[in-house]
Amino acid sequence: MSITSPVPAGRHRDKVRSSVEEALEPLFDGARIMVGGFGLCGNAEALIEGVVRRGVRDLTLISNNAGNLGKGLNAWLEAGIIRRFIGSYIGTNEALHRAMAAGTLEVEIVPQGTFVERMRAAGAGIPAFFTPTGVGTVVAEGKETREFDGRTFVMERALSADFALIRARRADAFGNARFWRTARNFSPIMASAAHTTIVECDELVALGTFDPDDVHLPGLFVHRVLEVKDHEDPFEYKTTRQRVG
Repeated sequence: MSITSPVPAGRHRDKVRSSVEEALEPLFDGARIMVGGFGLCGNAEALIEGVVRRGVRDLTLISNNAGNLGKGLNAWLEAGIIRRFIGSYIGTNEALHRAMAAGTLEVEIVPQGTFVERMRAAGAGIPAFFTPTGVGTVVAEGKETREFDGRTFVMERALSADFALIRARRADAFGNARFWRTARNFSPIMASAAHTTIVECDELVALGTFDPDDVHLPGLFVHRVLEVKDHEDPFEYKTTRQRVG
């Protein structure tokens, strides 16, 4: 994996990091880390691998899923560095199922819409909100419920993190970023909900490259930027149309 990060001239150069190790230097044991990606789409591949090398442990992973097909965040499971997982999908991840069965990993499954809204609330400074999702199910166990206009709602708390590791297609030295289509997924919301956001971008561009209307994630929410030119970008399941007859 080729990792280079030219530092453009300008007063925002302090956000740009030249290596994965430098970008991940603030991580600590027990940290709560949000990681963008939907399945293997939009994974910050270099940062994910770098966390294992960094040697931190007892992490709380907040992500839609914890990897799949032995790739992505599955590396954290195999390394045994996750203590708790908060997400929406456990799917066919065998390492996750093994850890759950062995009792070595605490898992909190959150309905996907609620998952996103909890992070959005954190980014907006909203401590909690009420939603009808999960009322009458295990999702509502132990949580406050309240009626509004004759309908029952369950209270959900905002979800924040110490760090967010996200992948962008392009970013500038201030951290303004654009994503590649659906690879955007949860990343902008996670960036707003984390204390420190680290962006792994395919291409680092000069300040002023982006039209303000074309920025998906304002650099205000970004603290460190790393350019990584080469990615695997694996397909989880390749589906092709079959001819009938």
